[in-house]
Amino acid sequence: MGRSRRSIPEELLLLALDPTTGTTAQPQSLDLGLAGAQLVELALAGRIAPDGDRIAVVMARPTGDPTLDSALELLRRRGSPVRAVHWIGGPRLGLRQIYLAHLERCGMVHAVAGQMCGVLPTTRYQATDTAISRDIRARLDSAIRTGVPPDPRTAALAALAHAVGLGKHLYPGNEGRSSRSRLRDLIRHDPMGGLVAHAVMDVQNGVAVQPRRPAAPAPGGPMQSQQQSHRGSMARVAAH
Repeated sequence: MGRSRRSIPEELLLLALDPTTGTTAQPQSLDLGLAGAQLVELALAGRIAPDGDRIAVVMARPTGDPTLDSALELLRRRGSPVRAVHWIGGPRLGLRQIYLAHLERCGMVHAVAGQMCGVLPTTRYQATDTAISRDIRARLDSAIRTGVPPDPRTAALAALAHAVGLGKHLYPGNEGRSSRSRLRDLIRHDPMGGLVAHAVMDVQNGVAVQPRRPAAPAPGGPMQSQQQSHRGSMARVAAH
């Protein structure tokens, strides 16, 4: 994957980066959003595709982006399509720090060491080129203002920004209420972005991510269960 185009995880992180404090907004949900952004980027690269509410690998060839390729390999090892909510809610936290270090290596942010209360070491991150962040924000603003369906990358970025709660960071207060509402509405313009955004919100809302248990057998054992199933099938046929 060439570096002439920023990835969606990079753009999401730059959107979340506060230029005043050097910290990221919504840090707890941002890791989930970055995991979802990786899925969208892999889908746009033709490596994965949605299969209902699941994610299937359709091409295992590496993209050339080490962080994305690590996610692709984990998906490939699953062997079968995985539910998006299971993937995003899985133990892959720490993506925020991984991508911050990545942006620093690329020269897109600069790490500034400091101390909290004069004792605890802290690290803030400042964008080295604010024009990049302004360009990302301008794409979202344009989609919100004009109502014209955005390109898939911008639609997915908007969906993820809404899912992790960046709306109140980008468009604060009562005056930003309509913009936050339009940001949420952009979720419908990209199927993959919508799928992962809803998965991110499901994880945050505590929706169970464990696979469903098979239904308990009917009383009377397997034979009675088969008879009940047969009677149910006959009833459905008769109803038609």
